[in-house]
Amino acid sequence: MSDPARTGGAGRGGAVAVAAGILASRVLGLVRQKVFNHFLGAGLAADAFNVAFRIPNVLQNLFGEGVLSASFIPVYARLRAGADDARRREVAGVVFGVLALGVGALVLAGVLAAPLVVRLLAPGFTGDQRDLTIRLVQVLFPGAGLLVLSAWCLGVLNTHGRFLLSYASPVAWNLAMIAALLGWGERETSARLVVILAWGSLVGSALQLAVQWPSVHRLLGAWRPRLRSTSPEAATVFRNFWPVFVGRGVTQLSGFVDLMVASTLLPGSASMLANAQTVYMLPVSLFGMSVSAAALPGLSTVAGEASDEARVALRGMLDARLRQVAYFVVPSAVALMALGPAIIAVLFEGGAYGATEAAWQRWTLAAAGLGLLAATLGRLYATALFALHDTRTPQRAAITRVVLAAGVGVAAATWGVPAVGLHPRFGIVALLVASGLAAWVEWALLRRHVARRLGPGAAAAGAVARVWVCALVAAGVAMGGAALPGLQRVGTLWQALLTLAVYGAAYLGLTLWLRVPEARALAGRLRRP
Repeated sequence: MSDPARTGGAGRGGAVAVAAGILASRVLGLVRQKVFNHFLGAGLAADAFNVAFRIPNVLQNLFGEGVLSASFIPVYARLRAGADDARRREVAGVVFGVLALGVGALVLAGVLAAPLVVRLLAPGFTGDQRDLTIRLVQVLFPGAGLLVLSAWCLGVLNTHGRFLLSYASPVAWNLAMIAALLGWGERETSARLVVILAWGSLVGSALQLAVQWPSVHRLLGAWRPRLRSTSPEAATVFRNFWPVFVGRGVTQLSGFVDLMVASTLLPGSASMLANAQTVYMLPVSLFGMSVSAAALPGLSTVAGEASDEARVALRGMLDARLRQVAYFVVPSAVALMALGPAIIAVLFEGGAYGATEAAWQRWTLAAAGLGLLAATLGRLYATALFALHDTRTPQRAAITRVVLAAGVGVAAATWGVPAVGLHPRFGIVALLVASGLAAWVEWALLRRHVARRLGPGAAAAGAVARVWVCALVAAGVAMGGAALPGLQRVGTLWQALLTLAVYGAAYLGLTLWLRVPEARALAGRLRRP
């Protein structure tokens, strides 16, 4: 077995560091969203920003963290484990050089083609709202390019076990946007405020790259960007890159379909969709991405040893992480489906965001919770396949998910909702339900392929069933407590905070009572000084 000191596979410690970094950045993201909703609510300007924000984000999704994790980190981790410093620097340099050149060209194209892109992807926007969206896209595109280079930094830092810095760096980006909102929110109109916010996002993107750069430069040593390499490892990176790139591209099509549908529905639909996705991504990032990112370097090294012992070890590592993720994601899914009003009261309500928006938002959170567990476990299965240098299976599974989500979602939102007499705002709910069901299909496909490569996993159905029961009982306890007459006098926000606190405590207590290993490990960490 390889020396873990050089693999970057930090196991639980790495996952905790990643989770801490993601938690810091996501909490700031929720604060940013709270401030955004306070000043902008769910009106036309808010919709324009949320749509514009998604369009340049295609660069980060196509070339950023997920793609580099699948193609770059496994190769770089093995070179580092073998102490081949010259070749790892060469691989890092050529990946950076090609990435910077390609993304720079796409940023320029995006800025110039913004009018055409907005007309295509937001057909429901007209007049001043369309012009505002075009202007926002042109400001946001360069920032998306900087975030792609930041993802390259993350790949280097993760492989060297520097998880906290890489995943906490978005704190700088969120702080820049919060500062823009607080600085100008009371003084500017909604249309001017979202433009200022876009410039704040650009500044924040530069800061996110800047805080990582010195550490990356020290870790790489004597390196330089380059556009050519004769290294076979570099060729492996680019060969593995394209299947993941295609899979990500297809996934982006699904997101753009959602944008197109949202732009044709009632004003505020794009903002409601963005809010639901922000909350949904917190557990996905905190528990799914943190465990996957921390595990990938170590999984890649073990997978490269190509022995029966390594295969068994890889299967055991994967099963442990699947149970770990399920322990945290199951209660998150139940909270989205059952405790939506409390979550909304804490994260969104206030200012321009009122009771009407909250009532609408509740349904979107419940719909988003349906596929949460499948999406997070699917990331882990895909990570195991990436470690085995199998990028095509996740690509095919992603294509299947996207086709199902887009086809079923569009049909349900545009024809199904009106046909059964539901309010048009349920079109967004239909899109999210379709995405959740498609995520379960993707999970099933990935799970089957992993079982073929590594053998069946340890029986975990009973363990997952226990945490589902605990989460549902805890939700019932929290909802019952919230209905007590005395709590009606403490105010909506405090009542919501208390409801969520009771839910978390009840879930932890029940899982400890049932001797769930992950609960006992969590309690042990909480008891440490």
